[in-house]
Parts: sequence; structure tokens; C-alpha cells
Amino acid sequence: MSSHFYFTFFPPHMALLCSVAADIISTVEFNSTGELLATGDKGGRVVVFQREQESKNQPHRRGEYNVYSTFQSHEPEFDYLKSLEIEEKINKIRWLPQQNAAYFLLSTNDKTVKLWKISERDKRPEGYNLKDEDGRIRDPATITTLRVPVVRPMDLMVEATPRRVFSNAHTYHINSISVNSDYETFMSTDDLRINLWNLEITNRSFNIVDIKPANMEELTEVITAAEFHPHQCNTFVYSSSKGSIRLCDMRASALCDNHSKFFEEPEDPSNRSFFSEIISSISDVKFSHSGRYLMTRDYLTVKVWDLNMESQPLETYQVHDYLRSKLCSLYENDCIFDKFECVWNGSDSVIMTGSYNNFFRMFDRNTKRDVTLEASRENSKPRAILKPRKVCVGGKRRKDEISVDSLDFSKKILHTAWHPYENIIAVAATNNLYIFQDKVN
Repeated sequence: MSSHFYFTFFPPHMALLCSVAADIISTVEFNSTGELLATGDKGGRVVVFQREQESKNQPHRRGEYNVYSTFQSHEPEFDYLKSLEIEEKINKIRWLPQQNAAYFLLSTNDKTVKLWKISERDKRPEGYNLKDEDGRIRDPATITTLRVPVVRPMDLMVEATPRRVFSNAHTYHINSISVNSDYETFMSTDDLRINLWNLEITNRSFNIVDIKPANMEELTEVITAAEFHPHQCNTFVYSSSKGSIRLCDMRASALCDNHSKFFEEPEDPSNRSFFSEIISSISDVKFSHSGRYLMTRDYLTVKVWDLNMESQPLETYQVHDYLRSKLCSLYENDCIFDKFECVWNGSDSVIMTGSYNNFFRMFDRNTKRDVTLEASRENSKPRAILKPRKVCVGGKRRKDEISVDSLDFSKKILHTAWHPYENIIAVAATNNLYIFQDKVN
């Protein structure tokens, strides 16, 4: 196995170690430079980690991420018209490219997208004329001298402030947000519609996809994910619960109900079963950094599509095919509806996605090798090399293998992220965040 598949676990203070349901991590995202890593959880909080700068005294500390800022992004709400609770869980986080000293990110729950500004302050003004040091307004009659305010240093403070709130545009639950390559617009996607927003305008959005039928009884599929092309601001894709991907061009029409390209793999009739439609539902879709390929994740596989070939995927990788015989029990415990995400590495040569038992899988597109690794506190001592894991389906089990019947389906890795340039990955295992890096001699 090539060396970049081996990662070391950072020291324990790197992990988010929590215990309550609100602390379950629901999204993970590096910014465009990889210097910041944001996580969102079911309690509506966003935690931002910043990468340590390299020091001559401790060169190995370069790459460690420490908490930079924590803030409450969303609060629980109640829709009185529909008598529905709107939970605070963060569904997605997307960073905007850095334009100045401050950082900006979009976070969304089921209904509302917010634009947050994260900035540093290490100075404060003193010596006001019209107010005292506590901020209280002074009586003008008591002012006898004119002072020149001065700026004094203070302890570094990181502030998170909401700059925009994009609300009241979605009837159904938002499952995706994606920032356009023009950096002026973004789209938000729910089960039946995709809306296009300008980052400066909060009271108006444009509906660019609407698959809601006139009669809801005729509904056969829903939108599961959507993403903008990384370089072409007019192009985006969205995936469906039927296992198809549609590529749309916003230059063609204002409402992109007619797709430009349609990607779908014909189903093998011999594999048809009661669960076929459920496991073919696409849970995530991602453009490669080059913009040439698409990656999709369904329940059992990851597929790579060439944008120039719609008839079938270029590559198909089996994530956990040993679960095919367990679909009935996975249906009964609702695990079959789990939505796994997938990510590319910086050069688009390796793809990563999660599985059960805190396993995550990596596939090298060049060598066609794959590896299963485990994110757990038991086997992740600081700077230890992760050992590949294997699942035994039947017959005699070897010492280092785990039986498919012993897998813990409550431990699942749904959310992962890969540093845009380096072999550093972030893996969310329920309420723990693990950060691994390539082994450096």
C-alpha cells in the first residue's frame, strides 16, 4: 500500500470528546487553504479549528489543529403555521474564499442559511470624550477637556458575527449548500427545489430547479444533494433518490428543469430486490477539483463519472459489499437510510468515504488499491500508525480480522473532509472528531 494511506492520530486534546446527543457532529469542512477546519453539530454549534504554525523548537506540532472559535450558529425554532419544530442541527458548512483578514462561512440548518464572519481583535480604543470606559454616555456638562482617543493592545479575541440571514425560501428541509465559483452567489437545496442566492441580498432568491409535481401523490423521487462546478459558474449538478445525476446549465433557461446531461447506471435485473431503490439513492455528489469528474456515493458503492460519458460510471468502488446479505436487518434498524458523504484528496487521485464500526475506506484511483482504517480512541495513541482493518464475511476468521456479525452499526462515519493540498484528513465518528496526517519520517 502506498505511504499516503498511513495517517497518525494527533494527541488527545485534538479530538472533540463529547457525550450528549447535541454534540454529535453533523458536518466537517476545511477552508480553501486548509488552515481552518469547521465542524457543525446537532446542537447548532460551529467549532472552528486553526492549524498550528510550525516552530523550530517543536517541528512536529505543525499540522496540529486547536480550537480557534466556538459559536452558536442556530437555535431551535417552532413553525406555528405548520406546528413543526425546526431543529438547530447544522446540516452543512461551506467556506467562502478569504478576501481579507477575516474569514467567512455559510452554515445551514433545515430552513435557514447564515453567513458568519470570523475575525480577530487584539486592540481596543480608549479615551472617548462622550462616554466613559464602561461605555456609559457622559453628561456633556461634565466634559471640560478634549481627549484624543488612543488604541491599546489587548488579549487576542476571536469574534463570530452573523452578517446575513437567508431565510423563508424553503418549504422542505435543506440538504445542501454550495458556493459558486463567481463567489457572488450560492445555492441552497431542499428535497424538491434548488434556490440561487446573491450573497449580498437576503430577501430574494431565484428558484432554479423545481421538481415538485402538481399532485404530491405522483412524487417518485427527491433531490438528495447538489453542487456547483468548481470553475464554470453556470454549471451545477444535483442527485436524486433514484440514483440519477442531472447536470444543468443556467445559461439555457432561468428554470433548469431540463437538464443538459443525465448520468445513470442501468440496473442489473438479476440484482433486483426489495431494497434496490433504497440502496441506489445517492447520498452525496462531489465534483473533482479539476472539474472533469463527478463522484457519487450510494449505500454500498462510490462511483466516479466522467462528465463526457453519461451511459455508465468510469469507476465503481465497493465500500462494504459484505453488508448486502444484511440489508433486511439494516432496513429494520433504519441504518439503510444513513447518508454517507465522500471526498476527494487534493489531486483527485484518492477518494475517501465512511462505513460502520467507525471504519472509513480509501481508494487509490491509480493503483486500484484500497484500505480500511478505523477511527477509535482505543487504537489511536498519539502519533501511532493506523493499521489496516479487514472484515471477515464467512469461514475461518484470522486474528486481525473482524466478523461482519460483530460490526457495531451505531458507530458510523458519515462525515469526512480532506485537506485541499496535503494528506491531512478529518473524520467525524459520532461525537468525536479525529484528525489524521500522513506519516512524516
